[in-house]
Formats: sequence, structure tokens, C-alpha cells
Amino acid sequence: MTHPFDLTGKTALVTGANTGIGQGIAVALAAAGADIAAAGRSAPAETQRAVEALGRRFVSIQADFGSTEPVARVVEEAVAALGGIDILVNNAGIIRRADSIDFSEDDWDAVMNTNLKTVFFLTQAVVRRMLEQGRGGKVINIASLLSFQGGIRVPSYTASKSGLAGLTKILANEWAARGINVNAIAPGYFDTNNTEALRADETRNRSILERIPAGRWGQPGDIGGAAVFLASGASDYVHGVTLPVDGGWLAR
Repeated sequence: MTHPFDLTGKTALVTGANTGIGQGIAVALAAAGADIAAAGRSAPAETQRAVEALGRRFVSIQADFGSTEPVARVVEEAVAALGGIDILVNNAGIIRRADSIDFSEDDWDAVMNTNLKTVFFLTQAVVRRMLEQGRGGKVINIASLLSFQGGIRVPSYTASKSGLAGLTKILANEWAARGINVNAIAPGYFDTNNTEALRADETRNRSILERIPAGRWGQPGDIGGAAVFLASGASDYVHGVTLPVDGGWLAR
């Protein structure tokens, strides 16, 4: 290893890497030396081109994380293609918006299943493989500012991301001594598909920007440094942390 952030020889499974934050993370990990397995519903053609342009291997795995059904297959396909999994990034997630008084059970279940239930069981399956490999591993969950705050009109999203912050802690407690680091990143307001409705609302967009000390929405590339840190040897003594990458939002 030439420096503590070097990921040469490592393999990473990144969910939801076709666009946005997942794409930014996958490309950053590849730039640091990791080979990438990208799992999700949509073909990550743009991400694949960027990763392969960096000289890294890339495999695309089709999977709908709305249920746990694809979990075992995703792990097997990633291992078969890349020879193992050293890094797991749980990025795939969805959001549904409605006033809490009107929020439906279907929207509740859809978000909780994707953002929390499947994340747990995919992590469980990957960490079993990591332990078999015997070389440790890194798990990075993509949480949210709503792991710390309540938000409005997104009750299931807030519940799932608050739960994910708690899940990050318990898994770190159980697995730290076994060489597995479990941490999370809490992105702030990023320019992605999930925030399109907010950016299109002139009033909400202005109020959000007024609170961000950096004075701008985050771009997917802004998340890459934190992901490389948590995936690398530089974070070997970091466990159970939810790291905000938010342009200063929580400090305001």
C-alpha cells in the first residue's frame, strides 16, 4: 500500500451506482484503485465507462432491492466476477413524499423495505463472506441528514434513515473486533434525482440554500473523499460513525 487511502487490489460492491451519489462513490473508489460491482435496477452504463476509463474492472448486477429476494444472488455474482468483496456501500434507496396525516401503508413499506430491511440482510450476507475471506472489510451505509433531524412530509424516509444510523452502531459494536468496520455517511442536500422536487420548488430551494454555509447544493463528486476514507486503511480505528457531508448544514 503506497498510502493509507490506496484501495489497489480491493473490490467494492456499490448498490444504486447508476447515477448521483452512488455513481460518485463508485468512481471515487475506482480512482483510489478498487474494482467495482454495481448492483441496482438500472444499467449503470455511464458509471461503467467512468470506472473502466480509470483502468479498473467493473461488473453490473441487475437487482431490485425493494425486497430481500436478490441478496444471495448479488453476493454470489459479485464474488464470482471479482473474486471477493472487501467494501460494501449500501447506497440504494427510495423516498416517498406526502403529509404524514395522509401517508399510505404502501409508501411506508416500500421505503422501509428498500432503505432498511434489505440493507440489513445484504450487509449480513456480505459480512459473512468477508469473515470467510479472513481479510476484514468495510461497510459504508448511506444515511441522511434525517438520521439527525425530522424533516417534513417524508415519515418513512426519516424513520428508515434514523434506523440506519442505529443499525450502523449495533453492527459496529458486534463486528469491530472481527476486523469489520461499519460506518455511515450522511449526505446533505445533493443535486440528485431524489431532490429534484425540492430544487424545482423556488421557495424550498431558496430556503435550503440560505441555510447551507457552503452556499450550494452538493454534487455527487463531493461525497467521494469521505467514501474513500471510510473504505480505506486510513479509517481502521473508526467504527460506528455517521459522518455528515453537508456543506455545514448541521453546524448552522
